Amino acid sequence: MVTPRKVGKYQVGRTIGEGTFAKVKFAQNLETGESVAIKVMAKNAILKHRMVDQIRREISIMKIVRHPNIVRLHEVLASRTKIYIILEFVTGGELFDKIVHQGKLPENLCRKYFQQLIDAVAHCHSKGVYHRDLKPENLLLDFHGNLKVSDFGLSALPQPGVGLLHTTCGTPNYVAPEVLGQQGYDGAAADIWSCGVILFVIMAGYLPFDEMDLPSLYKKINAAEFSCPFWFSPGAKSLIPKILDPNPKTRIDMDNIRKHPWFCKNYVPVKHREHEDVDLNDVHAVFDDIEEKHVAENSETIEGSPLMMNAFEMITLSQGLNLSALFDRGQDHVKRQTRFVSRKPAQVVISSIEAVGKSMGLKVHTRNFKTRIEGISANRIGQFAVVLEVYEVAPSLFMVDVRKAAGDTLEYHKFYKNLCAKLEDIILKPTESLANASLLRTMTC
Repeated sequence: MVTPRKVGKYQVGRTIGEGTFAKVKFAQNLETGESVAIKVMAKNAILKHRMVDQIRREISIMKIVRHPNIVRLHEVLASRTKIYIILEFVTGGELFDKIVHQGKLPENLCRKYFQQLIDAVAHCHSKGVYHRDLKPENLLLDFHGNLKVSDFGLSALPQPGVGLLHTTCGTPNYVAPEVLGQQGYDGAAADIWSCGVILFVIMAGYLPFDEMDLPSLYKKINAAEFSCPFWFSPGAKSLIPKILDPNPKTRIDMDNIRKHPWFCKNYVPVKHREHEDVDLNDVHAVFDDIEEKHVAENSETIEGSPLMMNAFEMITLSQGLNLSALFDRGQDHVKRQTRFVSRKPAQVVISSIEAVGKSMGLKVHTRNFKTRIEGISANRIGQFAVVLEVYEVAPSLFMVDVRKAAGDTLEYHKFYKNLCAKLEDIILKPTESLANASLLRTMTC
């Protein structure tokens, strides 16, 4: 197996996310020691699927909308075959995971997240950028619990002479009613509606519009047919209907959201550089394929054994030296990416995973201690896929990273719990995990 482990000044580590056209890997800037996330895309896949303009737009937008509550894009690199997007590494997970774990969140915390979301989205709008896919899965939390907007893949920039947007996109439960129509829509008003749905979800613990079939869902959205639960404060009950107004012309705008008494409570506007210089030279170099600008790739050849996770990765993974986070099998909280640890040989771990996947009637494909399990999602409207990768973290101690590659996140949660139940014989128990965490702490100090 040939695995690129160094790209320019970045030491590349484990995969932390996976999609149809890209993988996201953890990496360390060897010059500064900073942790980053690297989005890796194959040039031939981008060309084959005619995604050059979309990727160029996404990168350019992320360079333009620099803000403390937006995931930062550091730079863009390219080799002969790949494009590397270097992003801020956000350690706190998705807001979606927090909701799944806790249900409804305390109102003061919801207000803080909503204030940060509005600040970030208003900044985008001030730059002429409309996100168009705002939802809790695209809102990350940093180490300090601050919100970061991510995933600008469906974002739109203003076109000369074009007033309204016409592309229907976004996630159905969060999409504004006018986006479903054929008359065109104002991107700012549509984003505000999505922000309102997000506020409702984090305060209620469930969606305001949620039906099994799309026609019924769209009917409820178009009529704004919802009711606030009894535990919402009077201020929240006053603001949310103004945001979830099905008429975009009378829907509350950003300025008036910021003036609303419920929003203003404990509101501290974020400080940032309003006029930060934006350099798009690296974007042009990547997409114009300027060969002398290609970054150097150094690879390691590893045959017959899983990748060894170095101490730096383990410390970052566990957010400090509390390495018990490596062994999170005992937690009820299942994230989109979770992990468990085993003392069984790596080949036994992989064979056990393959057997369980096949017993569930799913397709299983393994290569170099990395297994992809896939099938049709439970609701029959798309593909469901999970990737499991084995890492050696100490002699005879292996960590299995499990991450969703496609499908519904809640379906992934059910799959993960079912998988762990079937792999009980090879997974370290919580008491054993604590002992091994002590061993790892000694190794990394």
